[in-house]
Amino acid sequence: IFSIVVFGSIVNECYVNKDSQDPELLCIFNENESACSYGIAIGIIAFFGCIFFFVVDLQFQQISSVKDRKRAVLLDLGFSGFLSFLWFVAFCFLANQWQRTTMTKGALQGADAARAAIAFSFFSIIVWVSSASGLLKDHTL
Repeated sequence: IFSIVVFGSIVNECYVNKDSQDPELLCIFNENESACSYGIAIGIIAFFGCIFFFVVDLQFQQISSVKDRKRAVLLDLGFSGFLSFLWFVAFCFLANQWQRTTMTKGALQGADAARAAIAFSFFSIIVWVSSASGLLKDHTL
């Protein structure tokens, strides 16, 4: 859910006109296209990763081989750790670019969406770290 909030808020409200005279849409995060693109990419990767591992969890009882179960758990653990890191980078990057943003009329228009993307990228760090630690507790490798 957090990934949907992050990439949804960036796509919907974080591209604004610099002023009323210029029709070009710019990223609200310090006009840095990389910040918006990174937030969107991580949000989409996390969303599809969640769907994939949800299906793996549903099918986990049907995996008869202990080696295959171990691989599934290790893959889930690795993915959770990797996404924890990517969300940390996203939080730092978005917060840094938001701090450097000049508050224009366009920036004020999308400010709530930008703050939501930053906040939910922080919340995502906590969720993915707790997911990884939960995997370690629940499964014996």
